[in-house]
This record gives sequence, C-alpha cells and structure tokens, in this order.
Amino acid sequence: MAVRVGRRAKPGGGELSSSPESARAARAAHAPWRENRPTDGWLPRVDFRDLWEHREVAAFLALRDVRLRYRQTAFGVAWAIIRPLAAAAIFTIVFGRLVDVPSDGLPYVVFAYAGLTIWTYVSSAVEAAANSLIEDRALVTKVAFPRVLAPVASTLPGLLDLAISLVILGVFMTVTGVAPSAALVVVPVSVAGAVAVSIGAGLLLSALNVKYRDVRYALGFALQTWLFASPVVYPSSLFDGAWRYVFAANPLVGVIDGFRWSVAGAPPPGAYVLVSLATGTLVLAAGVLVFSRMERRFADVV
Repeated sequence: MAVRVGRRAKPGGGELSSSPESARAARAAHAPWRENRPTDGWLPRVDFRDLWEHREVAAFLALRDVRLRYRQTAFGVAWAIIRPLAAAAIFTIVFGRLVDVPSDGLPYVVFAYAGLTIWTYVSSAVEAAANSLIEDRALVTKVAFPRVLAPVASTLPGLLDLAISLVILGVFMTVTGVAPSAALVVVPVSVAGAVAVSIGAGLLLSALNVKYRDVRYALGFALQTWLFASPVVYPSSLFDGAWRYVFAANPLVGVIDGFRWSVAGAPPPGAYVLVSLATGTLVLAAGVLVFSRMERRFADVV
C-alpha cells in the first residue's frame, strides 16, 4: 500500500500542518539517490566536489588528533619542543663538536635545528597518515566519505608543532646572531613542499598498510633510514658534481635546503633542487594512484 506524505484534512474542513517528521520524510522521499561505486581503471578520478562536501570530516579528524596528541601527558604540547631540541643537542655535540661536520657557514645548532624542524614534521605526519586507516577502521567501514581524507587529515596536526618549532628556531637565531634574509617570504613554499611529500608518502603507506601489516613494523626503520639519507645533520654541499643530483633524488633534499635558505640564510639551493621537485611530484602522484587503486577493497580487508 502506498503512503503519501502530505497534509491531513481537519475534521471540520481545511488542512492540518504536517509534522517535522513528515516533512523530513517527504524531503527524503524526493531527494536524489547517491550511488557509491568503486572506481575502476588505472587513472585516478579525484572528485573535488565530493572532497569539498566532506571537508568537515577532515576538520573533525584533524581537530581530534590535535586534542588527543598530548592528552594525559605531563608535559603536554611541550613535547613539540622537547623532541627536536633534544635531538639538536645530541647532533650538535656529536656532529658539530666531535666530528666537526660543516654547516654551510651557520652555527651548527641553527643548522641542525632548522633541518630537524622540517624532518620532525615529515616523519610524524607520514607515520600518522600510514596508520590512519587502521586506527579508524570503524569509520572506514561504516561511514561513506572520501577515504583519502583520513590520511590527509593526519598530516595537518603536525603543522602546529612545526609552528612552535619555528619560534624556538627564531630564539636560536637571535642568540647566535643569525639574521633572516628577504628569502624569509618563501618559507611557505618549503612548508608546502614538506606537506606534499608527507601526503604522497602517507597515502602510499596507508593504502599498503591496510593490506600488508608489515608496513607498521617496517615504518620505524624506514623513517630512521630516511633521516640519515636527508641533509638534516650534514649539508648537501658534501656531495660534488653528479653525486649531488643523485643525492637530490630524495625529495626532502630540496625541501630542507630550501627551508634553511629561506629561514636562516644558508646558501640557496642550486639546480639540483629540480630533481627533488620532480621526485616529490612523483611520490605524490604515486600515492594518489596507489591509494585510488586499492581504496575499493579497504572495507573488506581493514
């Protein structure tokens, strides 16, 4: 029997106003259907309109991570300072004093802390993104939203720690007499590069982590290797000629060197930065491609 939702006639004539529940039911009955269908084909189809419509999901996930990041900790947000500060102190003693590693004309503590500022963000963002789908498996299996927003949102809370680290870096520069140059205006470009690399690596690892849980166990070792393969505690100038371009295949080489130049006045990066830019673009493209190919099976295997 068909039921029509509308207005009811009063006993004495006229009409009764429909209830709010009836009005919602009527709107739902006439609303267009939305079909969620797995993507096919090799090339990803990014629905930017769908991403924009679900932007509140990304904001919710990012704010949740910010609230939980240092919850029930004795030092709270101070951990954003303690970790890179302790690492900078150790690297300054070992590499700056004992080994006497060159630092491109900067005080070594400024040199090391500038590199650690970017590295700490990238490593924490990639780790959070890689585990995002596993930790939010209930959300992935029960809520219809673009899954790509989960790892992307996981890369955003680290920007708060990055901003705090920039303040501490400014203190080090003031104490050691290092003045920023006009290149300071391009700092957002280096930060954007770090975010892009983090999103690309995070998308790739998060998709693989759903199917292969080995990723979780290998991630710590991989990040440690990436740290020493990046110019965090030593300068890119140690590599000469063609070797510098080989070294620049690491997408963080251009990001870190560009950040040091724009913030602390280190020598500007040369043409090798184009290799890092190309590699970073490939990492981002590979992350989007692999994620879109594997996304259709997330709910079945997560």
